[in-house]
Amino acid sequence: MMSVEPLQTALSCIRTLRSNVGVAFEALGNGIRSDHGEEGKETKFLFELQDLLTVVNNNLRDVEQSINNLQPPHNPFNLGNSGFLSHEYAQDRQALYSQLVQSYKWTDKVHEYCSLAHAQLSQNSLTRSYTNTSSAKRRKIQTSSHNVLPIHVDKVINQIERLLPEMNVNIQRPFASNVILHVSVGRVLKAIIAFKGLLIEWIIVRGFSESLDLWTESRFKVFRKVTENAHAAVMRFYMPTMPDVSVKNFLTWLHSFNTLFSDACKGCGLHLRNAMPPTWREFRTLEPYHEECKP
Repeated sequence: MMSVEPLQTALSCIRTLRSNVGVAFEALGNGIRSDHGEEGKETKFLFELQDLLTVVNNNLRDVEQSINNLQPPHNPFNLGNSGFLSHEYAQDRQALYSQLVQSYKWTDKVHEYCSLAHAQLSQNSLTRSYTNTSSAKRRKIQTSSHNVLPIHVDKVINQIERLLPEMNVNIQRPFASNVILHVSVGRVLKAIIAFKGLLIEWIIVRGFSESLDLWTESRFKVFRKVTENAHAAVMRFYMPTMPDVSVKNFLTWLHSFNTLFSDACKGCGLHLRNAMPPTWREFRTLEPYHEECKP
């Protein structure tokens, strides 16, 4: 195996040569300066340039000597099938080799980052199930929030609606037994929420005057931001062992947007910031915050 020290010496000599060549060209480009004086300034300039070129010549000799000390590899590099790229005559294919090298570097970085991510994630348990599985028999146990009778779903939603008087909830089942809720909060916003049993799978929030569908986002930025925060709230309130409590907490959180355009931010005290009302509600206290002010 070739020693690394001669290679480092050669690279150091090359850096020194490039630096001194740059100094020589800079002095040549500046020409005669004021510090050369008025008497014999041309001669002083020529002597200075001669000294700089002498240094460059010595550096070039050092580079040649350090390169001669390097040992060439005994065997040619194995380029594999990529070695045939040098036989390409088409102009648009001659740059394939450099692109191939870049792709190899990118793949190596991806592999390195994946290894680091796996090491970090393996230290934390990301399961969202509270059910303990036996080591002797491992099988996926479906959570109870998926398997709820429609009559129980209706009962839970009706009970929650009675607790939130300014929220109107319309239950629909266009596809089999799963519920789709059409929710209106005062005269501020509307939302369509898709369930699987008592598990919230999707939500879209739109303005009160907008029509509702399950896929189209609101044309207003404020309600698109509320939709984004609603997805975060769904994850925050998820409790597979108590799905009715999960739905109640989420709808209570959504109900707090009844004062979306009238509440001031608890952080800055302003109603508008960057032309936006407080679109974030703290999960425990339901206090309003701007996106820039939320704790």
